[in-house]
Amino acid sequence: MLVIVTEREEGGSAADAIASKEDLLAMVAAGDKAAFSELYDQIAPRVFGLVRRLLIDEAQSEEVTQEIFLEIWQTAAKYAPSKGSAMTWIFTMSHRRAVDRIRSSQSGRDRDLKIGMRDYEREFDQVAENVEISIENERVKAAMQQLTELQRQAISLAYYEGYSHSEVAGILQIPIGTVKTRLRDGMIRLRDAMGVTA
Repeated sequence: MLVIVTEREEGGSAADAIASKEDLLAMVAAGDKAAFSELYDQIAPRVFGLVRRLLIDEAQSEEVTQEIFLEIWQTAAKYAPSKGSAMTWIFTMSHRRAVDRIRSSQSGRDRDLKIGMRDYEREFDQVAENVEISIENERVKAAMQQLTELQRQAISLAYYEGYSHSEVAGILQIPIGTVKTRLRDGMIRLRDAMGVTA
């Protein structure tokens, strides 16, 4: 493994001088461990919060969060700024990993009940997954446009930015009960717009 050491004025690393997550990802793609550490410090709580809301179980959430950061380290070079922000890329990856874990757990239980087998690995088709993600993203964007601006703000902050309900209330300067109402009503409208049955 090739490690490149660069000198910085006043002894700081390259990551110390950069605040942009996009820039940090570019540095991570080049193997900059300090940039990875800085990126981790900036986003780990929000990634864990998103994963925890989906998985509930803390131990599984920690494990999936660790897998996400390993994937970020290994695939940072695949991030394309033209397709969206760094946080969108990371949260999409995080959401996909958490949903994969839920599906994996459920399918494992189903298999155990039906045939008593575990640990079946399906073939992975990256192109098909990318197409599926792209189609699903377009469906979500179209459904989000059907929400009120207030619902869209609350859902974006809570589910895409990873903020807790109380943090959303602070950002929007509204009571937490109002945040919960907007989230609930917005999710109901999203579910209906996307044709998802409860």
